[in-house]
Amino acid sequence: MPTIPEKRINIAIDGYSGCGKSTLAKEIADCLHYIYLDSGAMYRAVTHYFQENKIDYLQEDQLLKALENINIRFERKNVESLIFLNNENISKQIRTLKVSNEVSKTAALSPIRRFLVAKQKKLAINKGVIMEGRDIGTVVLPDAEYKLFLTAQTEVRVERRFRQLKESGSKVSKESIRKNLEQRDFIDSSRKDSPLKCADDALILDNTNFTREEQLNFVLNDLRKKFPFIVNYCE
Repeated sequence: MPTIPEKRINIAIDGYSGCGKSTLAKEIADCLHYIYLDSGAMYRAVTHYFQENKIDYLQEDQLLKALENINIRFERKNVESLIFLNNENISKQIRTLKVSNEVSKTAALSPIRRFLVAKQKKLAINKGVIMEGRDIGTVVLPDAEYKLFLTAQTEVRVERRFRQLKESGSKVSKESIRKNLEQRDFIDSSRKDSPLKCADDALILDNTNFTREEQLNFVLNDLRKKFPFIVNYCE
């Protein structure tokens, strides 16, 4: 007998920098055997391309021409999600503070948002996708069946980002990270095009006092309650 296709949904995870969106999204994707897509990595990839090629993105003619030469794809290697820019693995390069300090500025530009949102919508058309970012539940996947909005206290976010950068070999101070997070919060929340905000139908989760395991179990249990057909392969 033919196998009955498993019913799937799309999951949107939004929130501020340093709230653990990527970590949670990857873990859920592993347990549900869903596709994980980091929309923020796509904006970082574009920012990295501009920096490496000295593109003045405030000049629209340069910006539009540059976008024509950008090809972004994701690959899964063991438990690691890799991002490729024009066939080059840039997974580490896009996590530097140099890119972090610029990405909110480039992400605020409408031509870039239109370019990447179109790609993101296409990637999620067949369902079974977990996408995280800042406008997923409101703009990219407004019809996603399950939406989360993550938040956490600033000091906790600073500590998380500090550990992440330290593990990747970057030497930065907590004060510089704090300034970067505050700057990105302001730019992301106040930009005219697709600002960071919580979707009306999203579940707000403050994970300040959650361990990774507690947070994952909470979300997986909530998903199973709302969508009994979902299969948790981690059980």
